[in-house]
Amino acid sequence: MLYTVHELTRQIKHKIQDDPTLSGISVRGEISNFTHHTSGHMYFTLKDEHSQLNCVMFRSANAQLKFRPERGLGVICNGDITVYEVRGVYQMMVRGMQPDGVGALYQAFEQLKKELAGRGFFDEARKKPLPAFPETIGIVTSPTGAVLHDILNVIRRRFPAVRIVLAPTRVQGEGAAAEIAHAIRQMNQSSLAEPIDVVIVARGGGSIEELWAFNEPEVARAVFESRIPIVSAVGHETDVTICDFVADLRAPTPSAAAEIVVPDQEQLRQQIEGLREKLDYEIRRTIETCRNRTRDLERGVVHPKDRIDQFRQYIDELSRQMHTTVAHRMELRRKDLSMLGATLHALSPLNHLQRGYSIVQRIPDRSVVTTIRDVSMDDDLQIRVTDGRIGCRVHKITEGWDDQED
Repeated sequence: MLYTVHELTRQIKHKIQDDPTLSGISVRGEISNFTHHTSGHMYFTLKDEHSQLNCVMFRSANAQLKFRPERGLGVICNGDITVYEVRGVYQMMVRGMQPDGVGALYQAFEQLKKELAGRGFFDEARKKPLPAFPETIGIVTSPTGAVLHDILNVIRRRFPAVRIVLAPTRVQGEGAAAEIAHAIRQMNQSSLAEPIDVVIVARGGGSIEELWAFNEPEVARAVFESRIPIVSAVGHETDVTICDFVADLRAPTPSAAAEIVVPDQEQLRQQIEGLREKLDYEIRRTIETCRNRTRDLERGVVHPKDRIDQFRQYIDELSRQMHTTVAHRMELRRKDLSMLGATLHALSPLNHLQRGYSIVQRIPDRSVVTTIRDVSMDDDLQIRVTDGRIGCRVHKITEGWDDQED
């Protein structure tokens, strides 16, 4: 029998698609050559160590996935074996997929956690501090159930003066994530008119499916973008959601969140009383110290007249000391002067005149004649002796010592 290529391909297609053993089957393998087309369809190869199988998962089917398929991921695919006539190859039309060995929700959780961590959603540096004394607290949770009741009870017991703003939302099921994200954004919008100091996002415990709304990217973005500090109180202490990682603070339970965001009024009262007593003690101690210093100053105060008399006496004492010091110094100077006079007298030329010496001076400049070269013939001289002066004139000059008269 002679076939065209198209005829043979169609014949094979019918054979395969009519085989009930190739419809509604499950195939285990590892994803390879994964492509998520702009059309929304997914194309990939499912392989094991011996063979590979081309697969296609149309947009309508992959929109229901809770995780993102990626290269190297082990999965179990459900669907039918078909033939793609254009290329003449058989392939699997995948209608459902789940991670092999790991739940789909857990896989989606880990993938989103990794993605958001890479984008800085969990960075400690961007987390906002909680106010110490909030005036208004926002609560995003279901209006029914025990969670809201527990939060309100704790707040009323610890700090009843605080104002509560409730944003009622569904906390599980389809559309819950959108409502939670919208409520957080509405809280931020309302805070522009009437400030909200902190927001608690809460729900009770449950399975991963029941808590899944708090693992959705839109809730993570709303928490990340919030200007108001967010406290995540989702589930029990062992439950962990993406919301917990993005929030500014995670509380182990909704009741614990209430205890974290408001101070204990009774504890504050005790602290204030303790501070008041300490302040009272410090004031009394300071007053007593000042009183003692005042008494000490009073004991040391002297009447102005007594002070003046003391200064007068002090001045008299200084005056006596001054006179004594001056007299003593004058006596010392007098003795010094006497000694200098005696020394001067001993060195005086007049003292030598008493022993027969005389002083010869030339007239008119009165210069002392010490050598024959100081005078000339007919020079006028003056001879000074002990009791007067003698005038004379040079009529002879003889060199050397000669006792004979000329």
